[in-house]
Amino acid sequence: MSFFRSSGSDDSVRRALGVERRRFLSTCTAVGAAAIAAPVFGASPALAHGRGRDDDHDHGHGRKELVPSHKRGLILYTVRDAIGRDPGASDLPSGFREVFRTLSRYGYRQVEFAGYGQHANAPGGANLDTVAGARLLRCWLDDYGLRAQGSHGFIPASWPLSTPDLDRFKHALEVANILGMDHMGTGGDPTWGSTRAEWDAAAEKWNAMGAIARRAGIKLYTHNHDTAYDFLLDGGPADAQGRPTRSSGIRKLEYFLKCTDPKNVWLEMDVFWAHVARYKFHTYTAHDGTPVRSVFDPARLVSRNSKRYPLFHAKDGVVNTNSGLGYDMVPFGTGDIDYRTFFTRVGNRNYYNPMVEQDNAPSGTSPGQSLDYARTGYTNLAALRRR
Repeated sequence: MSFFRSSGSDDSVRRALGVERRRFLSTCTAVGAAAIAAPVFGASPALAHGRGRDDDHDHGHGRKELVPSHKRGLILYTVRDAIGRDPGASDLPSGFREVFRTLSRYGYRQVEFAGYGQHANAPGGANLDTVAGARLLRCWLDDYGLRAQGSHGFIPASWPLSTPDLDRFKHALEVANILGMDHMGTGGDPTWGSTRAEWDAAAEKWNAMGAIARRAGIKLYTHNHDTAYDFLLDGGPADAQGRPTRSSGIRKLEYFLKCTDPKNVWLEMDVFWAHVARYKFHTYTAHDGTPVRSVFDPARLVSRNSKRYPLFHAKDGVVNTNSGLGYDMVPFGTGDIDYRTFFTRVGNRNYYNPMVEQDNAPSGTSPGQSLDYARTGYTNLAALRRR
């Protein structure tokens, strides 16, 4: 039995049309958007030029682009200050609707959500994490030719799942379905642990949650930071708590990939944090106490698990070996991370969904900075070409 809420009239119309639920919601919101958007906002750039999401397949000029136009996205965390801005206190874009319009004008065709809150004075009010709020967001996305590709949403803390956590998780999946997402995930690692036992428990939990998401038509993914690519502690002398202190050389997330069902669990690589891991975690202590050098290769991990990585965070950095991370975060395309080589090596350009991100884009002294950086990111993402 489905756990998604819907009205009886919607279900009867859907059955009469012979379409499944996600396509029905998409059709309804698209029709609604067409009815209200054209006289108010004008057609989206994607529709106005008569271009579909798969235009790169049909035109020779697009074949050298490493990221096709319909795959260029941004995680909204980058412009969170604009979404949270009071529309009455600024002439700058404020709230989801105006931010969507601005991103569409820059050229973006996809977004990844990082929550559904905005300023209370923005159209729709402060909290859009409801069925009605999701429908409103979907209309605005459709208005501007944008697609929601994922969300850093709610992942239950409990395991086994408590009833309140399970209900909230199912609600998050319902919202994802209304928004038309293929994916839903989180902004954190599956566990902050370092031992095999901790990652076994995380894999068990994510396999179970992923099965629930798959039944709802959603692919569940985990977004990872640098520590997930550190080495798993799985042997050697135990510490005072009986925990292993040395490694066989397998990285924690590589172990997680082996322990999770590829039908239930996907991953989103933050390419910046993967490069931080390359800088930080290059040597492990083997079970016999020998130091062993093993440099992390982010593109190789993706290419060896190509279908497990449907999303990327395209985040850039300038090398700074004094920072502790090895990089300082900068607007996409202005740093030292070689994205042309990365995207060339991972291939499958019509499968991956790169989302431009910059954690430090908002500025307390320059209110328009995050949107300016978002525009810079789009320009540089679109400019990437094969050699």
